[in-house]
Amino acid sequence: MQPPLGAAGVDLLRKCVDGTGSGRWRGRVGMKREKIRELKEKVNCGALLERAGFAVDVKESTRRAVKFRRGGEIVIVTHEGKGWFDPLSDDKGDIFALVRRLDHIGFVEGVESIASLVGFQTSDPVWKKAPRERHAATSLADRWSARRVPWRGSATWRYLSGARFLPVSVLRMAITNNQLREGPYGSMWAAHTDEAGDVCGWEERGPEWRGFSTGGSKTLFRLGPRDGVRLCVTEAAIDAMSLAAFESLRDGSQYLSTGGGWSPLTDAALRTLASRPGVTLVAATDANDQGETFAERLRVLADSAGCAWQRLRPMADDWNEALQEKAKMEKERREEWKKARPAGYAPPASREASPGGAGP
Repeated sequence: MQPPLGAAGVDLLRKCVDGTGSGRWRGRVGMKREKIRELKEKVNCGALLERAGFAVDVKESTRRAVKFRRGGEIVIVTHEGKGWFDPLSDDKGDIFALVRRLDHIGFVEGVESIASLVGFQTSDPVWKKAPRERHAATSLADRWSARRVPWRGSATWRYLSGARFLPVSVLRMAITNNQLREGPYGSMWAAHTDEAGDVCGWEERGPEWRGFSTGGSKTLFRLGPRDGVRLCVTEAAIDAMSLAAFESLRDGSQYLSTGGGWSPLTDAALRTLASRPGVTLVAATDANDQGETFAERLRVLADSAGCAWQRLRPMADDWNEALQEKAKMEKERREEWKKARPAGYAPPASREASPGGAGP
């Protein structure tokens, strides 16, 4: 690992970048501040990540936020490749901060490393740019209120019910609790709210679009009674509603979503909920490395809050995928029954158990 430069070294390096220094340091940097800025423009953070063995998670990526994975490590690239952050920590920055994190080298060596990647083409997906509204100075509350509530037959309803297999009972509860809005082009807006119920932002999901509200803050998507003491934490609002469908909106349960991140507001909201008497914190996160990392973080939070903790895994990668598989199996069973039984007989009622039989 490159040793720290120290105050004198940092000052000397700054002079080199400014073009006023000389000697060995200036020769190693070999460029002025304009060239440093040029490197930032020419080299995508994704190039560094791919060189380090990370791969794009297309399913979990959006046009504005491309998720890279390497085992249990996650880095999300933003600002069209110019910035990045770690959703499981407070680490973030530009490409120079990223090269120091990945290669454990100093700034000078980092400049040389980045310069070697000029012209490198990343394998980022080509995102179809979704038309979106310009919101100028419109407040979050006004933008939320201006959108229509989903209704039977609407594009958003068809997406959630037809493509995502969410049942009417769950959709009605979410709508009654002011949690859902019609987004553009058949997408869904799922509200993140604070303790007072005020909308702080919203998850955006659609057939060809995935993101979070511009200018909004991730807190928690909340479905179920506010005084519920069984807190089921998922990574997406659609997964929270899918688990609610599996459990038939179990009494005393709140189905929560962090929106795939862990912001300071999310952490504070979960700690407030977990500090109440009799609470059980259920880590209902995805059945993959990221889900396990989130689950462990929830266990630590539960320990610090003094509440009970349990792990509930979906039978597929996430709860909505599991819900879709369940619906397809039931459809196949009905079709087989129709072929085997004479007309006039009603199909048998579904005897599907709760998720994996592992519910708390």
